[in-house]
Amino acid sequence: MDELDAGIDHASPIWPAFGDLMASLLGAFVLMLVAVAAVQMELTSNLQDEVRKRQIEEQRRISLEKALAVPLASGRITLNNGRIGISGQVLFALNSDQLQPEGRQLLKSLVGPLAAYLSSREEMLMVSGFTDDKSIRGGRFADNWELSAQRALTVTRTLIDEGMPSSMVFAAAFGSEQPVRPNTDDAARAQNRRVEMAPVPKTSNQKPAPA
Repeated sequence: MDELDAGIDHASPIWPAFGDLMASLLGAFVLMLVAVAAVQMELTSNLQDEVRKRQIEEQRRISLEKALAVPLASGRITLNNGRIGISGQVLFALNSDQLQPEGRQLLKSLVGPLAAYLSSREEMLMVSGFTDDKSIRGGRFADNWELSAQRALTVTRTLIDEGMPSSMVFAAAFGSEQPVRPNTDDAARAQNRRVEMAPVPKTSNQKPAPA
């Protein structure tokens, strides 16, 4: 009898140890479930944010298309991903920053719809000048950077002269960077000589170009 009791006493610690093991496994399983749930919630939140951003961008595109319906229909401007493109040939003669009459009329027609669009949002208009890759020799400008900067300033000042609030617009220069087509022939270079205007969010370090 004593031997039987001794056997039972030696075997009994197994059950508490087994219980501790099961409790540990259960705790680890619960932690895994919590971690998975947290990841799923984060993924869901990120997906919802992405959907909202796309909806906002789509609404923004539609609003801009409505604002610019007339010049878009006439083919005088293009609109691609929120960037309003104007051929350099419409605005300027080759290697010149002097605005042509047709270009001034076009810019004048854009001021009203663009100002109305911008005033309804916390955005301002970035006017960007671009050139082709041909080096400038002689003339007023040292290089393509200077030419693109001066053209952007000319368009910016013209918009302001025609009624665009100066707080809503600023100029930027890209030179021959970011061509829309490889500079392999005259037709491609003509497309790369352009001015683009794009609504961008307002930030504290953006300053309008001097009028």
